[in-house]
Amino acid sequence: MTGPGGQGHRAGEQGHWGGEQGHWGGEPYAGPPPTRRPEPSQWPIAPPQAPPWRPGSWGPPPAALPPQAGVRWAAPPGTAPHDVPRPFLLAMRARDWAWWRPLLGLVLLAVVYVVAAVVVLLLSLLTGIGPDLALLDLVDPVVLLVTNLSLIVAIPTVWLAWSVAHGMRPGWSSSVLARLRWRLLPRFAVVALVTLGTGIGLSVVLGFVLGDDEVTGPVQDFGWLLVVVLLTTPLQSAAEEYLFRGYLSQAIAGWVRAPRAGAVVAAVVTAALFSAAHAPPDFLTFLDRFLFGLAASAVVGLTGGLEAAIVLHAVNNVLVFVLAGALGDGVVTEEAPHGGGELFVLLSALAMGSYVALVARSRRRLRPELVTAAHDLRGSGPLAPARAG
Repeated sequence: MTGPGGQGHRAGEQGHWGGEQGHWGGEPYAGPPPTRRPEPSQWPIAPPQAPPWRPGSWGPPPAALPPQAGVRWAAPPGTAPHDVPRPFLLAMRARDWAWWRPLLGLVLLAVVYVVAAVVVLLLSLLTGIGPDLALLDLVDPVVLLVTNLSLIVAIPTVWLAWSVAHGMRPGWSSSVLARLRWRLLPRFAVVALVTLGTGIGLSVVLGFVLGDDEVTGPVQDFGWLLVVVLLTTPLQSAAEEYLFRGYLSQAIAGWVRAPRAGAVVAAVVTAALFSAAHAPPDFLTFLDRFLFGLAASAVVGLTGGLEAAIVLHAVNNVLVFVLAGALGDGVVTEEAPHGGGELFVLLSALAMGSYVALVARSRRRLRPELVTAAHDLRGSGPLAPARAG
């Protein structure tokens, strides 16, 4: 190829590659003769292989890597623990679900709760404020305080079971958002005060009309009783809901797996256990508390969390203890009266049914979240290596 002005010669002339005195552009070239470029027909058929990918290299990692000893693959922090959206009762069925996890959690919960409750009682005795261990007179401020504290310790115990047995945030015991939805509490409280307040008030009147109830109150230290009731009874009510609806119901539903069947079985079993735990003196009182447990399970399913059940429980208990303290021991507020017990249970059932119906109706306005967030990782390649612990 000839350049401008005739400069630049073919091989063998001045300014050529090869030879002992090769030149390029008139400058002497003293190095070894360059290797001759192979002809296209001599090029290798297979393309060169890319170097293996290593962390920190450019480009994405390969679709899969061979397993390594002592290394497990885990989702990045903050990834939702569910591959598909789950209702509240199936929140335990996360990505790493195993049948033994709820069993381990129940054992842990039982052991830790018993120890914590005994510690509360012993501290009350050592400090000199400890009441009679029978804890029968619940309108006594000290008795009620110790009783409530011995139940409140169930809340961190349930959280511990979620963290240890399931490796999940304690908030999953509260709602499908893995936290308590505080915005719902005051709205449900108004509904509970109207419905349960009417039912409990009519039940007290019924006791005067059909029973032998008489006003003997207010009880001694009624002011202190109000303080204890308002400060600790809502927490005591929440503790029972975390125990029965925030863990036990979810454990049962997780084992049953089918959403509808699991919800029904969990509601019936936990309502029976809830009623039995309150030591009812007769069948009608047992039935009343059994229906209460069913109502609590119903609003949990309707709202995707414990908020409505906690409010139902707290408003009921606060009203019962305030009326019992104000009217005296002669008024029956916790048990079905001897006369007209069937009507008492009917009024209670109507009040709780009204609360459930109004909570269901309020869903259009309040729009509570009903299922968990989800991030489907099934079939995905490894995401983040983490050392097996």
